[in-house]
Amino acid sequence: MIIAVVSDVLGEENNGTTIAAMNLIRSLKAKGHEVRVICPDADKAGEDGYYIVKTLNVGPFNNYVKKNGVNISKPDKKVVAKALKGVDAVHVMVPFLTGCYVARYCHKYGIPLSAGFHCQAENFSNHFFLMNDKHFNKNVYKFFYKHLYRYCDAIHYPTQFIRDTFEKVVGPTPGHVISNGVNRQFNRDIPKYHVNDGLFRILFTGRYSREKTHIVLLKAVNKSKYRNRIQLIFAGDGPQKSNLIKYSKRHLPIQPTMKFYSRTDLLKVLGTADLYVHAAEIELEAISCLEAISCGLVPVINNSPRSATRYFALDDKNLFKCNNVGDLAKKIDYWIEHPKEKEQRSLDYADFAKQWAFDKCMDSMEEMILGIINK
Repeated sequence: MIIAVVSDVLGEENNGTTIAAMNLIRSLKAKGHEVRVICPDADKAGEDGYYIVKTLNVGPFNNYVKKNGVNISKPDKKVVAKALKGVDAVHVMVPFLTGCYVARYCHKYGIPLSAGFHCQAENFSNHFFLMNDKHFNKNVYKFFYKHLYRYCDAIHYPTQFIRDTFEKVVGPTPGHVISNGVNRQFNRDIPKYHVNDGLFRILFTGRYSREKTHIVLLKAVNKSKYRNRIQLIFAGDGPQKSNLIKYSKRHLPIQPTMKFYSRTDLLKVLGTADLYVHAAEIELEAISCLEAISCGLVPVINNSPRSATRYFALDDKNLFKCNNVGDLAKKIDYWIEHPKEKEQRSLDYADFAKQWAFDKCMDSMEEMILGIINK
């Protein structure tokens, strides 16, 4: 089959949407499909199967977009027409300009269309300081539906949580709940690198953005009984980096390690970590958390009603009250003080995470796309 994947945001694999897009592209190619990719990533120009559209010029906001580590595309009618000539199906990653234009094009010419749901309303509204405005967020979902999802023959939801959230606003949709999947490299057999320096290493993987609430974890460590021996590792990058560094220098005796890691290096970091804390208040799925528990790390997760990640917790010892610094500090201290229980829980989590195996999830994605072609 010839399948086109449309990703308004591509570039470096430093965000969940790009990683999900590239995983799908590689998987479909490995299964023998011809994959055409429409994206704004100029570095892909000339590569077989890539159709490059221009980057959106947002004037004075260009530096802000760049600071967030992404390029945003704008529709190009000629490029889209060329890329979609003779395709069997199209899959759109996000409800941005090019994806929405392609959806209308597919509707006009009868091309089977599916789309992923990789953008929570709050991921958008937080840039306008309206993350907690329920009315604004509801209108964001209505906008997404009007311009993309109402045209779809199938919608990919990474979690039941985000499907329920969206359908509560727009009504029933032709949805398929399929995890983005955990790569088989993330497993409990990864090499462990125990460092005999007396430090307790806590890992959190995620973009440095407001909705990921790294600051809650920083404040919790400052409140911990063991603040003098906790080494935080923030794997990622993003616009809040300078604010996190400022707080750390003022309040913490041990400065966090802040760095974006390649997959190979992240596996090494996971091998050194003692605990995984997912502090994000807003989260569609959090593959980074699933990767950690697949490697046997015990998690402590934000029990936010706007996060799917809370459903990955096996019991209350692995949850902290939403953005409650004191409660998170207590949970961190508990796992430092109960190493034997943590070791048993490590086995439980590694086994629990097997349901999100990458190959199984990619098989389901292919099945969904082939399903709309057959239909």
